[in-house]
Amino acid sequence: MTERTEHDEERTFAALPPVSGGGFARTWWGRAWLKALEDAALDGEQVKAGRRLARAGAVGAVSVRPGRVTAVVQDRDGTGRRADVLLQELSGDHWDRFLDMAVERAGHVAALLDRDMPPHLVEDAATAGVELLPGLGDLEAECECGAWDHCGHTAALCYQVARLLDQDPFVLLLMRGRAERALLDELHLRGTESAAGCQDSHDGLPTGLVESHRDGVDAAEAFATGEILPPLPEPPRLPTEPGLPPSLDTETRPAPGLDPTALKFLAAQTAQEAHRLLAEALCPGHEQQPLGDELTFRQDVVRLAAGAPAASIAARLGEGSGRGREGLALAVRAWRYGGAAGLAVLDEEWPVPAESLARARAALETAWDEGERPSLRSTHNRWTVVGGSTQLRLGRDGRWWPYRKERGRWAPAGPAAHDPATALASVTGEPDS
Repeated sequence: MTERTEHDEERTFAALPPVSGGGFARTWWGRAWLKALEDAALDGEQVKAGRRLARAGAVGAVSVRPGRVTAVVQDRDGTGRRADVLLQELSGDHWDRFLDMAVERAGHVAALLDRDMPPHLVEDAATAGVELLPGLGDLEAECECGAWDHCGHTAALCYQVARLLDQDPFVLLLMRGRAERALLDELHLRGTESAAGCQDSHDGLPTGLVESHRDGVDAAEAFATGEILPPLPEPPRLPTEPGLPPSLDTETRPAPGLDPTALKFLAAQTAQEAHRLLAEALCPGHEQQPLGDELTFRQDVVRLAAGAPAASIAARLGEGSGRGREGLALAVRAWRYGGAAGLAVLDEEWPVPAESLARARAALETAWDEGERPSLRSTHNRWTVVGGSTQLRLGRDGRWWPYRKERGRWAPAGPAAHDPATALASVTGEPDS
């Protein structure tokens, strides 16, 4: 909660709760504020002590006014110390330059109203000779503890201010000497005067040309700012388990054709898939991996069926996929062994190209010791043990998949292996050569 004085020249922010894990600043300008502290402090241990105090919630209500922020910071023994951090106000000339720059680029004002401070706003201000963010040595410290440099109390206050800046960049502008309301009033006044002058300068021109000039964006400016991007936020933490979908138990009757049980199942499966994708994305080196192909309709039906749906939903999935109940059960088994690749081996029978066929035959010849190789009959990418009920299938990626005949149908019997003997042994129970 924020309290303001009548003239909006001081804002008081209630004490913020302790910080549990993570950094203090999420925005790039909040991190720039902390960098000014951390780079200039002569005693790094005091900065660490301040960070611990701020993390523990030891900073009381923060008062922000032009040139100064103030708060009472409690030591670990409960002793309160008044801490002040000073930042030089901008001069009247500097504010004139900033306001003129902001009026010319309406997007800057819109960003501030959205509680955002895009990098090109700060860069445009710097080009106009106005430094908004503090630099090395700009944050001066005053504390009741008597320290002449930043102590744990003033450092803790700086860390708390970084959290306030994350929420509202107007806090920085107030420290630099302009309250939000006064700043917006001045921008409105200058914008009105600029619009009136622009209208006078366009008298006699076709209306369409005037409107085009007003609505257009300078090409050089757009090109120059196109690659100025804020730093990426910290990656999210992986939840321990997928989220729970909202309850669908209401007193309202479902709409015709809507199956709440099926909808609940879809929501739960979506949460599980999102959790899996996030886990993969957070793995080191994930950005170097190629993007996988999007699942087809038939593949996605099998993925859903692998989620152990209720019997009524499984029946609908079997009918919708065209596989039927038994065919869907085999597809689910293949999916659990190898995902889309395992499903492809179940569904596809394909002639092996000559080069791949030569490698496959060489692998079969060398996989077993002399006299131990089973007799195999080949059909396209499938090698069946003669007189037996087992089969090897070659995937397009060169891996071998074991199959077993069950009730007259070939069924997946295990995960893939690069060695055909290993794959076949997983079905027959024979030791791996």
